[in-house]
Amino acid sequence: MLELIIVILLVLWLLGYFGPARIPSIPRSGNLIHILLVIALILLILRLI
Repeated sequence: MLELIIVILLVLWLLGYFGPARIPSIPRSGNLIHILLVIALILLILRLI
């Protein structure tokens, strides 16, 4: 279950980071990109511990 959450957060982060350049209809998300990346990294570290 934790792996699924990590994958979903990483996909959302990648979509937010690369999406506006490729698909103009996706709005820019600003700081949300960095928040998703930090949450994904925290979950990954918790999984490794």
